[in-house]
Amino acid sequence: MSFRLAAYAVCIVDARVLLARYVPPKGERTWTLPGGGVDHGEDPFDAVIREVAEETGHDAVVERLLGVDSRLIPAAERLLGGADHQNVGVFYQVRITGGELRPEPNGETAEAAWIPIPEVARLRRSALVDVGLTLAQTLPPTGHVASVPVGGLIQH
Repeated sequence: MSFRLAAYAVCIVDARVLLARYVPPKGERTWTLPGGGVDHGEDPFDAVIREVAEETGHDAVVERLLGVDSRLIPAAERLLGGADHQNVGVFYQVRITGGELRPEPNGETAEAAWIPIPEVARLRRSALVDVGLTLAQTLPPTGHVASVPVGGLIQH
């Protein structure tokens, strides 16, 4: 089984959420939260700030920890194949402090955009978007939300 620790930013301003459109090596483009893998020796707190800058062009500060999500992706459902995969995501509420919205240069993010929250349900998106929005809207004391079913417009 493979394992990945990742940090994700949830930034909501005026009922819009900041999303990044991921371009996978195979499959369709998918909207997701800005964020990604924590580098070896890196603190997830620092990783989320780095990822927001890389993927959106914005400078950000962390306002609070929202929660942690752990999901198992069976090998049969992975786009790139391989073994079962566990992704542990640390979700932070962030605030934008500067920078200019842009796509990731020479990266996997084709575009970044502020999406009105009511429109999110109509997007092909990662389940991480739903987890992050639920954490931000409910602020569960345990920092945990129920697993998001995958299928239709919601992808791993």
